[in-house]
Amino acid sequence: MRITNVWRKIGLLGFIVVLVLSVVLAGCGNNDSGSKDGDKASGTLGKKDITLPYVSWAGVVARTYLAQAVLEDVGYNVNVKQVEAGPAFAGLAGGSADAYLGAWLPVTHESYWGKYKDKLVKIGKVIDEAPLGLTVPTYMKDVNSIEDLKGNTKLGEATNWTITGIDPGAGEMKATQEAIKKYGLDQWKLQSSSEAGMLSALKKAEKEKAPIVVTLWKPHWAFGQWDLKILKDPKKVYGTADKIYIVARKGFKEDSPAAYKVLKQMAENYDPEKENQLMVDIQKGMEPEEAAKKFIKDNPDLIKKWEAGVK
Repeated sequence: MRITNVWRKIGLLGFIVVLVLSVVLAGCGNNDSGSKDGDKASGTLGKKDITLPYVSWAGVVARTYLAQAVLEDVGYNVNVKQVEAGPAFAGLAGGSADAYLGAWLPVTHESYWGKYKDKLVKIGKVIDEAPLGLTVPTYMKDVNSIEDLKGNTKLGEATNWTITGIDPGAGEMKATQEAIKKYGLDQWKLQSSSEAGMLSALKKAEKEKAPIVVTLWKPHWAFGQWDLKILKDPKKVYGTADKIYIVARKGFKEDSPAAYKVLKQMAENYDPEKENQLMVDIQKGMEPEEAAKKFIKDNPDLIKKWEAGVK
């Protein structure tokens, strides 16, 4: 009887020991799991190879190379790739690209967003107001609205009835084709080019004080270089001013948590005025990579906000 009681006590003691060890081990396991989750929340690198597509627009170029420099600073390998707008969105949706820093919404890139939005996410907004439309030098005093182009023989003959545009896949080009229809600009034609080509034509016209009509947008260094005005759009073909977002493929946040965090904090603490200086440096001939490094060096407090919790 006594032996049986002893064994019962030993059995009970063993059970208590096992129970205590189980609780302790479970607690350790939970702490490890929490630590991993905490690390992800604070931004572990995850997948280190990242691709950022960009279109050759001044602001997008500046932003993309800046993001590349900051992401490489925290440990990523970043490939930047110049494309047109359509392929940029398609690349994100298909998984061959990770994030795009030039999504103009809700108007300019409406067709691409509508097509791919189920496979994309908005990381954050970098520009709160980005108007765009047909633009002329302010010395063209008699042209203030798109309506002023209709039947304007003097202006038409002086410009060969040509609106100088940018790359054909741009949303602004699609909107301009719509403007030609809605405003009855039957004699006018839209000439596809590139941002660089359009700006070259604008620079030549400005130098000669010649009339010219181009597709342009804000923010852009051209408005600081020359006196320009975006023509009034009473039919709202170009809509109200767009906002510019950083967008990414779905799954990017899980694959590269720190990169997502950096881009989100970049959007939350973005300064368009500082971007203007970055664009000017590039426009003056500085390579985008060098301009981005200069920006980082000149704005350490801002970069700290972007990298907070990551580095």
